[in-house]
Amino acid sequence: MATTVKVVCYKSKILSNNESPLMLRVTKDRKLRYISLGISVNPEHWDFSKNQPKAECPNREYIELLMADKIKEYTTKIIELKAANQEFTSTTLVEKVCLNRLNRKTVDYLIKEHMNHLERSGRRNYSLSIKQLYNSLIEFNRHLDIPFAEMDVAWLRRYEVFLRGKGLAENTIGIRFRTLRSIYNIAIEENAVAPDLYPFKKFKVSKLHQETAKRALSKDDVERVLNFKSANRYMRFPIDLFAFTYYCGGINFVDIANLTKENISDGRLVYMRQKTKKLIKIPLQPQAVALIKKYHNDESPYLFPILSAIHKTDTQKANRIHKVISKVNMRLKEIGEALNLNVTLTTYVARHSQATVMKRAGVSTAVIREIMGHSSERITQIYLDSFDNEQVNNALKAL
Repeated sequence: MATTVKVVCYKSKILSNNESPLMLRVTKDRKLRYISLGISVNPEHWDFSKNQPKAECPNREYIELLMADKIKEYTTKIIELKAANQEFTSTTLVEKVCLNRLNRKTVDYLIKEHMNHLERSGRRNYSLSIKQLYNSLIEFNRHLDIPFAEMDVAWLRRYEVFLRGKGLAENTIGIRFRTLRSIYNIAIEENAVAPDLYPFKKFKVSKLHQETAKRALSKDDVERVLNFKSANRYMRFPIDLFAFTYYCGGINFVDIANLTKENISDGRLVYMRQKTKKLIKIPLQPQAVALIKKYHNDESPYLFPILSAIHKTDTQKANRIHKVISKVNMRLKEIGEALNLNVTLTTYVARHSQATVMKRAGVSTAVIREIMGHSSERITQIYLDSFDNEQVNNALKAL
């Protein structure tokens, strides 16, 4: 069937200025696709039988010129596609026209560009997450020398089937798609794809979620971990890091590794969270102060023996932290098994446990959110800024 391109006044929609938007209507195989022209008219000034503005319509000449340009743009593309014997639908026709107006950044180019930006910004962990997505997409699609417009809902569904075929966990699949969605949003910001092609309106990433296994201990079980005795002297350091995490509001291992003496001020631990770049001020409990004194070393600026002066570059620091946390969690796992705990013991369990203990002690959910960040790290910091120091002090004393 013939493909038609017309400009219509979308009178069923009334804007705040009491006008209706002008839309380009593409019809092919009885399928319609509407594209906004970015302007509107009063329906009284539109001739619906001829689909054109009436003689008395304000800005009539400008509207007619814009209509002619848009119709010409689409009819030219239709002629090109037919001359090349290329099949197209109303949707793919719109995508191809939009692509002509956009920059030519492919999926491959933009992802690599974003990874390089993250590396230069020192966000190495997030860069690694993008790299995992990139490798997965290459395995799925063979190459990424494609425009973002090609990533439609059908493409995303095929990718989901591919990931499930790999046997990945539901949450891992969710992480892949949330990362891909963030990349797509960047592509829109950089004019690499038209906003109206956004596939995640129909493909819901929120469905890719699974409740995670329990990762919190009771206060009694925390005490059992802290009092664990072993003939292996290397077991004490993992326990002490677990304890410091617990007593300092669930501080992340990466942040612990980077703590220096400069982070202690007026009895508080003051540091910039690596992940969110937010300033956090935590009152130091006596147990935490004792651990800092235990590992005090005049020859090192760091509070704990994780990093040292030989680790100068971000890559060296990241590699060292990864090596240490792997060993720490391996030994914590052994401790958890020896104590017959119902969770796999890691430093992250300390982060969850401190929140659970505070909740059972009657601390409000809002204060727990400020320390834990159940929905997101950003919201955690918003809550942290909203409570005064006395409330934070009292909350942490419950530990």
